[in-house]
Amino acid sequence: MPDISYLIDEIRDMLLDCGLFNTLHASEVLSAAGYFSIAKYEPDAVICSEGDAGTFMCIIHFGAVSVRKTHSSGEVVEIAKLRKGRAFGEMAVLDGERRSASCIAVSDCTLLVLSKESLDKMLSEAPKSAANVIRAIAVAMSKRLRMVDGQLVEHQL
Repeated sequence: MPDISYLIDEIRDMLLDCGLFNTLHASEVLSAAGYFSIAKYEPDAVICSEGDAGTFMCIIHFGAVSVRKTHSSGEVVEIAKLRKGRAFGEMAVLDGERRSASCIAVSDCTLLVLSKESLDKMLSEAPKSAANVIRAIAVAMSKRLRMVDGQLVEHQL
């Protein structure tokens, strides 16, 4: 079994590497690292399915993930391909709603995982770090929403 401090240091380095938490102080990233875990997936593995309960979010450290949504006709459509540094599942982990899309490993993947349970634990044990993690997630989601809004406008012209 690996030494827990080594694992936390490894997760901290992965969190720093992803770019999502660049606004956090190093001590806050180290504090947050204790609440994340590492998961590995092989190609074609289902990470989460549309409609499932949203119990965790992921940040891609290595590999690529296909985000797929089922069209009203029943056809499955790829809406995005995510690579290193991108997060997914954050809406579900923040609001507790069901998954809005399925996520499938395109290649071998190493993911940082934050469960809703761990986020709630961080909120009670390290509220300042948790608030800054949530703020960083919200900023990333806001940027994506603005980008999609712009794309929608372009498609309507």
